[in-house]
Amino acid sequence: MAADLVLVPGLMCDAAVWEPLLPSLSAAATCHVVDHGDADDLALMARRLLDAAPPRFALAGHSMGGRVALEVMRLAPERVERLALLDTGYRARAAGAAGDGEARKRQALLDVARTQGVRAMAQRWVQDMVHPARLADAALIERIVAMFERKSADTFARQIRALLERPDATDVLRRVRVPTLVMCGRADGWAPVSQHEEIAALLPAGVAMLRVVDDAGHMSTMERPSAVADVMLEWLAAPAR
Repeated sequence: MAADLVLVPGLMCDAAVWEPLLPSLSAAATCHVVDHGDADDLALMARRLLDAAPPRFALAGHSMGGRVALEVMRLAPERVERLALLDTGYRARAAGAAGDGEARKRQALLDVARTQGVRAMAQRWVQDMVHPARLADAALIERIVAMFERKSADTFARQIRALLERPDATDVLRRVRVPTLVMCGRADGWAPVSQHEEIAALLPAGVAMLRVVDDAGHMSTMERPSAVADVMLEWLAAPAR
């Protein structure tokens, strides 16, 4: 059982993305939620995390937070007792038209945030962030939109820069030697199941624990917190290698 669990939010997210899980997780670990502050680089986010973290800890990252977790594994794998990667990716931005297309889509959202406000951007963005059936759940949608709205357009710009300049983490995954949960919502359109299958396949034999959360999209921790917490408790209790 892990004594300390560091939880890393994703793009424009804060502690609210993990909050629904904390009553369950806190029974198994002391939970610490990261704030990325003004960082505009994934490696910088990882270094700041390491500066503030306990000497040894379990590490879980959601979305962009999963990429930050992989940078932690690149910098200081000896400090991480176990790893969880939720609704995330590992590849660098694609070259050519595909990468240019990603940059344009992110810039379009940033333009909305700057011209119409972060809330307007969030209301547009959230449409693709949750399972389609949850779009009618006004309370859930408001929690997500309000979380994004707590961040500024300048923060959005910095975190977009960090994501567009993200390094490839294939080599990091191949070197992982600790129990690693790889999990996503079945309807995650941003980081699909197939991408998590690739992540699990890159991990050394016996390391990966691949799970898919039904009836959830990209915001799985907020959409299906009980299901996500149950799997994370299983991961926290898994024997170390």
